[in-house]
Amino acid sequence: MPARSWLADLRSRLGASGGKADGLGILAFEAAATMSRLVSLHRTLSDAEFRRLRADVLRAEGVARLTSADQSLLLRLACAELVADLDRAASATARLAARCCACAAEASPPLLRDFDGLYADAKRGRLAQLDAAVGFSRGAAKRLRKMERHVAAAARLYEEMDALRELEASERRMESWKQHSGPIIPSQAAPGKKKPDPGEKLMRELRAQRQKVRRHMEGSLWSVDAGRAAKLMAKSVLAVLGRISITFGALVPGLPSLTVGRTWPLGHSSGPLHRSAMPGAALRHSAPIFGQKDTAALSVLESIKPSASTIGGSGMELRYANVILSVETVLAALRPLPPAGGSGGEEVHQEGMVDLSKRDGLYKMLPVSIREAVNAKLRESWRGQHAAVDVEAAAAARGEVERVLRWLGPMAHDTLRWSDERSMEQGQRFSMQPRALMVQTLHFADRKKTDAAIVDVLVRLSCVCWYDDERRRLESVDWENE
Repeated sequence: MPARSWLADLRSRLGASGGKADGLGILAFEAAATMSRLVSLHRTLSDAEFRRLRADVLRAEGVARLTSADQSLLLRLACAELVADLDRAASATARLAARCCACAAEASPPLLRDFDGLYADAKRGRLAQLDAAVGFSRGAAKRLRKMERHVAAAARLYEEMDALRELEASERRMESWKQHSGPIIPSQAAPGKKKPDPGEKLMRELRAQRQKVRRHMEGSLWSVDAGRAAKLMAKSVLAVLGRISITFGALVPGLPSLTVGRTWPLGHSSGPLHRSAMPGAALRHSAPIFGQKDTAALSVLESIKPSASTIGGSGMELRYANVILSVETVLAALRPLPPAGGSGGEEVHQEGMVDLSKRDGLYKMLPVSIREAVNAKLRESWRGQHAAVDVEAAAAARGEVERVLRWLGPMAHDTLRWSDERSMEQGQRFSMQPRALMVQTLHFADRKKTDAAIVDVLVRLSCVCWYDDERRRLESVDWENE
């Protein structure tokens, strides 16, 4: 059978069933991505991660300066994002459950027949009753380990299928070359020696890779009963909702309550944060995460939607993050102060060219408002000033830039990390690690405050760059005069 039709034939034979009437087949990858999200949420809600959230993330200097110092507000934002992530996992689970019920020859259990409705009921306050009926809190740790194994196996299958596609593409190229290059004249090989045939080697690799893919299909979600997978995911969704309620319930209004004993498998929370003494802070975000009369999903989305006055509200978070990271790059390229001994003239000019290129790139990526503010401040600071910037002034300016970047830089790095973790790249689809939260990024940062901080950094950085340029120029003149 031609290699180009092998995978299509394999899918037609295994298809959505993996050799069973109700297997997952190609849906295994979507199910694995949902399971990886659930595992990630489990880990994010662990005691250690929640302690880190309280002690580090919510109390970071950048968050306090640009977003809010109201700890209960920040906690509500973090909780709302986790619930929104869980909503997406629940929607994927409901789609798989509905598919199972449509294909099942016999009646499906209520958990799968109406998972959308059960999940909505759980969010409205019937979580404890569902636990009594379904028992999702029992065996949660075992289900977590099972999902970890399923995700790891699906990731390996995905990699092996990618490798197979590359080999099949190589075979197609070889066949095309043979068709258009005419007959191949055999070369004269030494007596008793047979020259290896590249085509034969490729066919051996193809056969071995096909066998490997088949083995991974049989040992992964591809061949797992779709109903079993949907049930595993449905109970895990409810278990994560229960963990969110236990972890955040003391501070976040509107969460469903879940009273469990000491056998709760995911561990107990680290205790609530103290409520902020700022009752008027950010009233827009002070509403409950869920409401009895409001649609739960709409309530969550409104809770984590950045306002127009924030960087995220203007859709500029990635651009601002890249500006801040470029400032770090330019600063790192500048030579330390005070100036060291002179170096060779050629080396000085090469370093200067690199620095000018980086600075030019930074200037071009600035938003118009920041660029205009920087230019205005520079004109004001240099008006009537003809004396050169001395080493003390340059050192003071550099120290201030470094001080601001110590709290501004982490928010920029976390913004890019947040964006990368939610991309559709294969490496992120099956990631099970705790993820960055929007509250620690620039999404909710006040744009005016952030603009002021960046403008101040850029003006001071210009002072350091001007002094560095003068050093380079003088060192170059000295080198030429020698």
